[in-house]
Amino acid sequence: TIRVWNETVSNLTLMALGSSAPEILLSLIEVCGHNFVAGDLGPSTIVGSAAFNMFIIMAICVYVIPDGEVRKIKHLRVFFVTAAWSIFAYIWLYMILAVFSPGVVQVWEGLLTLFFFPVCVVLAWVADR
Repeated sequence: TIRVWNETVSNLTLMALGSSAPEILLSLIEVCGHNFVAGDLGPSTIVGSAAFNMFIIMAICVYVIPDGEVRKIKHLRVFFVTAAWSIFAYIWLYMILAVFSPGVVQVWEGLLTLFFFPVCVVLAWVADR
């Protein structure tokens, strides 16, 4: 067999796409529909939905392991990279919304935030090698 995808890269990108795309798309539709002014959905909806998704995903991952069976983290370095980026994401969101430009997301903040995901994926890929 020939490996086409790196397991870490495919897991990160597909999980992010599957769990975050709906709320980001809803927020984008709302902003575009209101002359590029945030409405009721906003960042808190995205953060809350993402936190809920992660809670459900973790709960299912724990629940489906049969009794008496033990699972271990396969790639510990990848786990530490993604855990650090997860913590950084919440800190970064707080910095954007409360410190740098309270209540307003500027273009440079949005672009930098968008740039962080490929950086996270590349660092996880490097940790996996």
